[in-house]
Amino acid sequence: MDGYGAYDGIDVEDTGPKTNPTTIKFNLTNSNLAFANSIRRVMLAEVPTIAIDLVEIESNTSVLADEFLAHRLGLVPLSTKGVDDMVDARDCTCDDICDNCSVVLRLSAVNRSSDEHLKVFARDLFVEAGAQTFARANGVNGSSVDDLPPRGSPILLDEKQQGPLICQLRRGQELKVRCIAKKGIAKEHAKWAPTAAIAFEYDPWNKLRHTTLWYETDVKAEWPEPVKNGQWEERPTEGEPFDYQAEPHTFYIDLEGTGVMPPDQILHSGVRVLQSKLAGIIRELDADADPGQANGFADGNFSPMDAQMNGGQTGYGNQSAYGGTAYGGQPDAGYQTPGYGGAAGATSVYGQATPYGQRAFQ
Repeated sequence: MDGYGAYDGIDVEDTGPKTNPTTIKFNLTNSNLAFANSIRRVMLAEVPTIAIDLVEIESNTSVLADEFLAHRLGLVPLSTKGVDDMVDARDCTCDDICDNCSVVLRLSAVNRSSDEHLKVFARDLFVEAGAQTFARANGVNGSSVDDLPPRGSPILLDEKQQGPLICQLRRGQELKVRCIAKKGIAKEHAKWAPTAAIAFEYDPWNKLRHTTLWYETDVKAEWPEPVKNGQWEERPTEGEPFDYQAEPHTFYIDLEGTGVMPPDQILHSGVRVLQSKLAGIIRELDADADPGQANGFADGNFSPMDAQMNGGQTGYGNQSAYGGTAYGGQPDAGYQTPGYGGAAGATSVYGQATPYGQRAFQ
C-alpha cells in the first residue's frame, strides 16, 4: 500500500514479534503526522499507572540517605492491574488514604550476623492488604492485564525474579519502610511512565525529502537501504518526479514498555486518553453553541470554519473594528485610520496619506 495517497480512516497493523511482554511493533496507516505524534506523546506521558509516591522511613541504618532510598523506591515498577478502578488521590473523599486511591506496601530487611552484604531487592516489597492470599507472579509471559500480579505488586522482569536492587545492608544494618503507591501520569513525574521509549519512522525511502543525506561521493553506496521498514513501501524509481504536496500517511512505531502493563494495553489506553481529551474540547465548544443556528452560533456571527472570507459578516455588523468592510471592500473611500482620523488622501503621521503614497492602495 502506498503511504502517500488519500486516506479516510486509521488502521493499526501488528508487524513485530508475536510473543514479547515488553515491546510491540506496529504500523499506523491511513493517518497523518500530527495524530502519530499525538498518540506517541500521550502514551509517553498521560497513560495512568501506579507508583510509590510517599515513603515513611521507620528505620534506616544503611549507608544510603532517606531521600535517596525514597527516590529509588519511587522508580520501582508496580503492577497496574485495576488502575482504571482507582481514584486520583486529589479527587478521593477519604481523609488520608484508602483502598480506592492508594496501595500500601511494606519492606522490612535486616542483616543480623552475616559478614556478607545483604542485598535488598524489589521482590522484598509486599502489598500490606491481603498480601498472603496472592501467589507471587511477575507478568513476564503475560499478554493481557489479567496476567499481571495484583495491583501494586512489584514487576519482576529478570530471570532470578528479584527486580531492581534497592540497597545493600552490612552486619547490624536495618531497613524498614512503609510505602504508599498512588495513581498518576508521567506528565507529573517520570516514575508513572508506562513506557521506556517510543520511536516511530515514516518515509523509509525518503521520497518526501524530509532528510538530507550527507555523503562524500555516492549516496547510494554510502547509505544502506532501509531493510527494516522499506519492505512496506515501494522502492522509488530512477528519475521519479517529486510530489511537493505528498504527505506521510504510514508510520512504523516501536514501543518498549516498563512491564507495568502489556504494550498493547499501553496503546489502547493512549487512544482512550486522547479520545477523552478531544471529547472534552468538543463538549466545551458545544456548550456555547446555539442549536437553532445552522452554524451553531447565535447573533448572526459565523464560526471560524464557516466564515465567509470576502464581505462576510463579522462581530462588528459586517464591518471591521475600524469602520471598514471585513474583506473585499473599498478601503480608500472615506476610510479613516484608527489613531489619526485622516481619510484617504489626507495627511498621515508620516506627512503623507500613507508611508508609501497618496492612496491606501495603488
